[in-house]
Amino acid sequence: MNPSKKFTDLILWQKAHQFVLGVYRFTKTFPKEENFGLMSQFRRASISVPANIAEGFRRRGTFDKVRYLNIAEGSLEECKYYLILSRDLNYGENNELVFLSEEISKLLNAYSKSILNK
Repeated sequence: MNPSKKFTDLILWQKAHQFVLGVYRFTKTFPKEENFGLMSQFRRASISVPANIAEGFRRRGTFDKVRYLNIAEGSLEECKYYLILSRDLNYGENNELVFLSEEISKLLNAYSKSILNK
């Protein structure tokens, strides 16, 4: 398999980007009072996932690459909490985002391991 030439070639990044789009659709239905609260935090954290994957993609050092992937993992975990909070505040449930977040988690873990094992 040929190595990816740009970050947009990574299935991991593509799924993370779809996650962001899903978060934007989901949070659009939140109450107005959440514009600068949960909605803003959730969107910011979701954007951080593919952004850090993209930034890490161009890093040359193994540990530098993995550090950015770890930041993406942290942001994804933050999003998982926001999904729980959204449900518990009765803003809605989004099983598609829950499933996608788990899938991205597994891909991030596998990608990090593959970089470390080179």
